[in-house]
Amino acid sequence: MDLDATDRALLLLLSEDARVSHRSLARTLGIAQGTVTNRVRRLEQEGVIEGYRVALNPTQLGWSLTIMAGLRIQKGHMIDVQQKIAADPRVFAVYDVTGDWDSIVLARVKDRADLDNLTKTVFTLDGVARSYTHVVLNTVKEQAFPAPDADR
Repeated sequence: MDLDATDRALLLLLSEDARVSHRSLARTLGIAQGTVTNRVRRLEQEGVIEGYRVALNPTQLGWSLTIMAGLRIQKGHMIDVQQKIAADPRVFAVYDVTGDWDSIVLARVKDRADLDNLTKTVFTLDGVARSYTHVVLNTVKEQAFPAPDADR
């Protein structure tokens, strides 16, 4: 889908605050409220906007550690292992990747005991040949997906 400058500006504003009213968006962009409503509806229908979510602070909810793990998975077990790992509520992303590892997993745990449990139960499932785990010390930047640059 080709996005014009108005679409990109609209997406940028919605990515900053998805609860902003169409009236406010129209005023900010200098276009009619009906135009905003029609464009948002089109962006939703075409799958550019997949939904609206609340941005939660994991630390405030007790998830004090972020984990990145690389997994080497035995041939023929990839889909099964990834589905089982993805089902764990501590896991928020599972990726197929190129390079030394077959899959990268991102997870949040409450404390060291929870990390120990994740490592011993999830990262040792049948089919996982090898894993490495990194604990994130400091989050410099993290966002769901960057909004399009309004000028591009």
